[in-house]
Amino acid sequence: MRWTAEQVLALAPDDASRRAGARLSAAGPWSEAGSSDEGAVWGLCKGSGKKPYQTVIDTKGPAYKCSCPSRKFPCKHALGLLMLWAAEGESAVRTVVDVGDGEAPDWAEEWLGGRRERSEERARKGKDEAAGAGGQADPEAARRRAERRAARITGGALELEQRLADLLRGGLAAAERSGYGLWEETAARMVDAQAPGLAARVRELGSIPGSGAGWPVRLLEESALLHLLDLGWLGIDRLPAPLATTVRTRVGLPSPADGPPVKDHWLVLSQYDTSDGKITTRRIWLYGRESGRTALVLGFGAAGRSPQPALPVGLVIEAELTPHAGAGQLRADLGEEVGVPEGGGTPPPGGSTTAAVEAYGSALRVDPWLESWPVTLADVIPVPEGDGWQLADADGESALPIAPASLGRPGLWKLVALSGGGPVTVFGECGHRGFTPLAGWSADSPETVRLT
Repeated sequence: MRWTAEQVLALAPDDASRRAGARLSAAGPWSEAGSSDEGAVWGLCKGSGKKPYQTVIDTKGPAYKCSCPSRKFPCKHALGLLMLWAAEGESAVRTVVDVGDGEAPDWAEEWLGGRRERSEERARKGKDEAAGAGGQADPEAARRRAERRAARITGGALELEQRLADLLRGGLAAAERSGYGLWEETAARMVDAQAPGLAARVRELGSIPGSGAGWPVRLLEESALLHLLDLGWLGIDRLPAPLATTVRTRVGLPSPADGPPVKDHWLVLSQYDTSDGKITTRRIWLYGRESGRTALVLGFGAAGRSPQPALPVGLVIEAELTPHAGAGQLRADLGEEVGVPEGGGTPPPGGSTTAAVEAYGSALRVDPWLESWPVTLADVIPVPEGDGWQLADADGESALPIAPASLGRPGLWKLVALSGGGPVTVFGECGHRGFTPLAGWSADSPETVRLT
């Protein structure tokens, strides 16, 4: 199953790479291109130098190797080659370069063989660890480190509680006069206390006074949630185990992937990146065809590097996911993929807009700090409402507003075009700001349409 051009371009780390990759999707600069049934694609791309760039891709990762000096993954050559490969599957007219099945050249096989060996080595190592082989870390040293960090976080939480008390004592209006600097100083103290989760929420508090009309209400709401998180940490020994794990995660402690692995055929529903200026976070939503489970895979990138993994939206991968612990948590770690990504991914079963709000409310009961919850809406129609848009049930009177952040984005107009005034199925995130559409399907277009 070859990918579509849209699925290839969705892997690009930025718009510049997307444009450059599209320019290299013609046959002109390529030679000795080929592919294999195991999901490998390779080719030589003529550049400005004497030697062409050697580009090879393992679509099962996907993973990329190119001899060009670019630090972006995938680079423009990998994107161009994948576009050329995708075009071979979409058109009956063969291009000048036949990216057909064959045996990989030595330079490509060397990298592909190394990937196979590392995959087998990881599998053996995993079996050895499961059997208790190898050395064990000093549990006493780990316990002391955890206690020292917990003490620092407790000190930071107590300091933050004093800051919130001062805010209420002086009145919310004082927050606008004090400016962002005081909040940034408080956030820095939370970083020193090794509580990055608290630091992120403090920075969000500092940005609210400049966010427009109604900011005092939003500031009070977020202060209350931050106060609740502080109290949760300070009384963590009295919390149920799942909620205690959630509190630890929210303050910034790592949550290990220790749940029972789930092997399934996973439909890639969505992939999008967000950035805080230093770290880029990639969010990938997956739906298990057999398990009926929705999972979130996170990737992180820094120093100009795009996060990994990168998965083609709309295709199905066979893989094993290991879930993280915590109340209401959907995060999971992606294990080794088995086979080549394939098509035929039908949308998850959907419900009404009322059911979506109820699902988000149920998730909030176990995780009050949850920003949104993944839901699939069935038979909804995008309609304008005032200055915004909403998704209305085709056979009812309920509707769900589309989040303001999604208004004006190309994805909204793609959704409107997909609907054409008729009912569609939409996957997205339902939160207190509204619904953020991420993927869509229509009766006339069963393929997944990316809306991010």
